[in-house]
Amino acid sequence: MSGDIGVGLIGYGLGGRAFHAPYVRATPGLTLRAIVSRDAAKVHADLPGATVVPDVETLLAAPGIDLVIVSSPDALHAQHALGALAAGKHVVVDKPFATSLADARRLVAASERADRLLTVFHNRRWDADFLTLRALLADGRLGAVATFESHFDRWRPTAAATWKEARAGGSWFDLGPHLVDQALVLFGLPLGITADIATLRTDAPAPDYFHATLRYPDKRVVLHSSKIVADHRLRFAVHGTAGSWIKHGIDPQEAATFSGRAPGGDDWGLDTEDGLLTDAAGTQQGIPTLRGDYRRFWSALVAAIHGTGANPVPPRDALAVMEVLDAGERSAAGHAEVLL
Repeated sequence: MSGDIGVGLIGYGLGGRAFHAPYVRATPGLTLRAIVSRDAAKVHADLPGATVVPDVETLLAAPGIDLVIVSSPDALHAQHALGALAAGKHVVVDKPFATSLADARRLVAASERADRLLTVFHNRRWDADFLTLRALLADGRLGAVATFESHFDRWRPTAAATWKEARAGGSWFDLGPHLVDQALVLFGLPLGITADIATLRTDAPAPDYFHATLRYPDKRVVLHSSKIVADHRLRFAVHGTAGSWIKHGIDPQEAATFSGRAPGGDDWGLDTEDGLLTDAAGTQQGIPTLRGDYRRFWSALVAAIHGTGANPVPPRDALAVMEVLDAGERSAAGHAEVLL
């Protein structure tokens, strides 16, 4: 393929508006050619010149569409991704990859048959805090990790009347993919998972709490989320043989694009809140947070489609995340560890 990659976007909710359209428009080599939405006025309020089509079939039949981004409701991810692959398109699927492990496996098999690139938007690999943590681990400043806590808490004590609050799997399939993917990037597949998944808010339509422990031979990894946490700033607490690192706050990129800012500028992805490193002697030091940048996913995607670079999130990685999510659901249902 030569020239710009023509992009079709399915869906213009939070994902399409904040995580996909702005980055496609900001990435050299990508051209946004059409958006599937039932609300053209909402799209045109942000993108006055955008082509809006009423359904996926029209998008797939449109000329010049090489890459399809699936940002529809979770239950439609597999259907829309399979249709795009069958039409000969490369595909980016928003998280979760699918709502079942069986559908995730179907997607990987379909991409291999079609010989088309398939990837999943695990954007939190390029969060400022996570990039900082990876650098600390690579430098050996924490030693061998013994315990690792990853939190994604929120203060939403009343459930909103939206499909996202009622999604299959609740928070475990909404926020869980972020935390699971980061854990697997750092440590690989665990030996087993013990998960507690619950609905704690009155009248909430789906689970809004999870606490999962991933068991490794030499460490324990805790993934935690609740929507009833007024002080929800803790993000990471990592303890190793050479020290501890605690990080509060969240990567700023989502808030920036949601507010209408285009990716770019000297301060893009800049998290001004330092993490706190405590070494083995008890000495504490603020560690400046590296700059986050979701644009790295999109530039890597362009290179991968042109055959000059690797897939930024290979489908086998996404399938591993789905295996852990599936095992977590079975663990919670059976109140016991599930082996992986």
